Amino acid sequence: MSRRVNSELLLVGSLPADTTEESLRAGGELFGDLVFALPDGETGPRKFWAAYEHSHMLAPHPDVEVVRAPVSAPKHFGDMTVLKLPEGREELHIERWPRIDDAIESYAVFTKLRDEGVIPAGVRFQVSLPFCTSGTTGFRANFSHDFPIVQHAYEDLFARELKRLTDAVPAEDLAIQWDVCMEVLDLEGVLTWMDGDAWDRFAGPVTRITRLIPEETLVGYHLCYGTFPTWPMYEARDMQLLVQMANYALEHSGRQVDFVHLAGPKDLRSEDGRFFAPLRGLRASDARVFLGIVLPVDGEEGLRRRYETASKYLDDFGVAMYCGFGRQPGQDGMETMREHRDIVQSVVGARAS
Repeated sequence: MSRRVNSELLLVGSLPADTTEESLRAGGELFGDLVFALPDGETGPRKFWAAYEHSHMLAPHPDVEVVRAPVSAPKHFGDMTVLKLPEGREELHIERWPRIDDAIESYAVFTKLRDEGVIPAGVRFQVSLPFCTSGTTGFRANFSHDFPIVQHAYEDLFARELKRLTDAVPAEDLAIQWDVCMEVLDLEGVLTWMDGDAWDRFAGPVTRITRLIPEETLVGYHLCYGTFPTWPMYEARDMQLLVQMANYALEHSGRQVDFVHLAGPKDLRSEDGRFFAPLRGLRASDARVFLGIVLPVDGEEGLRRRYETASKYLDDFGVAMYCGFGRQPGQDGMETMREHRDIVQSVVGARAS
């Protein structure tokens, strides 16, 4: 198949807005001409990303034990929920995914705003879903025993809830982004409670569940080191691991992968060719590559330096924030989003023209 995504900007997921409608209105106004799909901003309790799965889906589950209760407004990773399966439990069934309920509700707002002309025709509705390890990382108390059971339940949940999602959102109007963060940190060896085969925890779901998504739906992978509580949570020596993961996903997903997002460096290494050099080995084929090189710390000048450095190793790419920016500091959300557009247009738009 030919490339289906050609936009200059990817919105990774969370946006600094208070409600779904505010987010989609701002998205349509500020980014509608730059993106192929709009997320609903992951507002409310979803602002803390996969902590939402832990607090709203897994912790309340009758067959899950809460070792440490969630903190309503976590400030660091240690505030997150810690879970385990009860002694002797060898299976788990998760009936419903709250994030899919939210997506279906948000799609009604999305179509209303698109019908009003707020969101341009042709822009798809984007749903970002935590990948398997990312969505279940709360199971830290007895990881070796619990994770294979929980992973199977998570994959089964996706298979069932995908049908509910595509019954409500036409496949040809949908873009699904896999948020792959804890898998990256797992492979870097910095998650001390995880043991066993880290590569299989990433690669297995790639081969099993992405192929279930209808071909009419756009699919992408967001590969990131996380931003909670710092940007990033861990900085790699270079992009070699992300390139390796992206190549595997592109080649083993069982269907076309339409875009990949690879997080960039901190601002200090913006001109470090050693960091970007592994991009030469990226086999993107018909997928659009987005580099997460827009940072909230150094604006247009920083993006320009990273863009120029990355361009030495990759000919064609779009840009994105390092991660979602719903938690990004700023005086107000609209100003933060307007600044994001201005920075991207100033650097990337000028080059495209």
